[in-house]
Amino acid sequence: MGICFGAPVNHSSASTTKPATLGKGVSTKKVPRNISGKRSTGGTTERRKNYTEAAGGVALPLPPAAAATAAPIECIPKLKEFTLADLKKCTRDFRPDTILGEGGFGRVFKGWVDPVTYAPSKVGVGLAVAVKKSSEDSYQGHQEWQAIGLVYMQAEVNFLGKCHHPNLVRLLGHCCEESQFLLVYEYMPKGSLEGHLFRKGQEPLPWEIRLKIAIGAARGLVFLHTSEKVIYRDFKASNILLDPAYNAKLSDFGLVKTGPMNGNSHVTTRIIGTQGYAAPEYVATGHLYVKSDVYGFGVVLLEMLTGLQAVDSNRPSCAYSLVDWARPSLHKKKLLKNIMDPGLGEEYSLTGAFQAAELILKCLEPDPKSRPSMEEVLTVLEKINEIKKKPKSTKSNGRGHDQEPYSSAHNHHSSNRSPYHQKNGGVSASSQHRVY
Repeated sequence: MGICFGAPVNHSSASTTKPATLGKGVSTKKVPRNISGKRSTGGTTERRKNYTEAAGGVALPLPPAAAATAAPIECIPKLKEFTLADLKKCTRDFRPDTILGEGGFGRVFKGWVDPVTYAPSKVGVGLAVAVKKSSEDSYQGHQEWQAIGLVYMQAEVNFLGKCHHPNLVRLLGHCCEESQFLLVYEYMPKGSLEGHLFRKGQEPLPWEIRLKIAIGAARGLVFLHTSEKVIYRDFKASNILLDPAYNAKLSDFGLVKTGPMNGNSHVTTRIIGTQGYAAPEYVATGHLYVKSDVYGFGVVLLEMLTGLQAVDSNRPSCAYSLVDWARPSLHKKKLLKNIMDPGLGEEYSLTGAFQAAELILKCLEPDPKSRPSMEEVLTVLEKINEIKKKPKSTKSNGRGHDQEPYSSAHNHHSSNRSPYHQKNGGVSASSQHRVY
């Protein structure tokens, strides 16, 4: 999932991290730390105040163990207010075999509801849903962090309850009963992009599917930037979910921030995000630009090209950061071939891959003003998608001069590929399959 971090900006309150993302079969319970790596200190009241501001100023009814009860969430007619009894029924009382994923905040369960009324239904009948359930023992006794997690969940309700787009995950409803807070989403059967790229045993995604996912995710960001005037702030592979046709949908909107207004170029806020994806100007100063999202997009696109994670403590220090390690190889086709994901074999257009590499370099510009807008990024990706791999020539025993049959592609890459590509695939201990 990446390493979450947080740091204070222009104030004396303690810094915070975003609650750990929910991953399949992997527990990520952690004691939150600030960007310096030290355990955070400071009062629960101040943390709640800061995170209520981060959620747009709307307070959440928190469990008594976490904090005093605050104002209820906004009333959003389009969202169903589920009862806890209904959610217990649709998930078979949250049985272990319905768990889709687990994280520091709680668990995600698969359930079934009537597609029209959303009433609970039998397993395999009706509409599959994903139910994110808070846990009172989250954060191993750090109750203030549970409170923060609930504020993030409320921010997601208030945002997704009002915004609808084909490339945003759909929130169906919520429930707040018995000191628990639950969110109900559409079920995304293909899981996350992170799982497909890095999870051990996964079939490599074809080049065409990777482009399709990148284009869908870009459309989601364009919508956020242009129609909603917000900054996503946490763009990463684990937050890109996939439907049965591999259409990409952005998820996890607890960190969404209203963009700059009144002619300002940026907003200043506390540094909260995921290491390796956060833009350098944001990490250094807390200045958040719309184009800070573009940097994160460039990192994910680089992951899709290389099949390597943004950061990996198992790699040598010189290659810990994928961006720093790969950047020199993005300028030339010959160098680019050496860092391409071996799982792609030769089944991709080198011209298209090189154009994608050039786009990545622009997205990763240190100065946010030099980065393209997401609309420009989307235009380039759509043009790359039109580039078709040249058919194999009939010359030289049916092979083109620069092509090899897929069956031998892995042998070709085994000698020339980066040593940081794992031969048998896999995922580092810190990574996980994102669910919601």
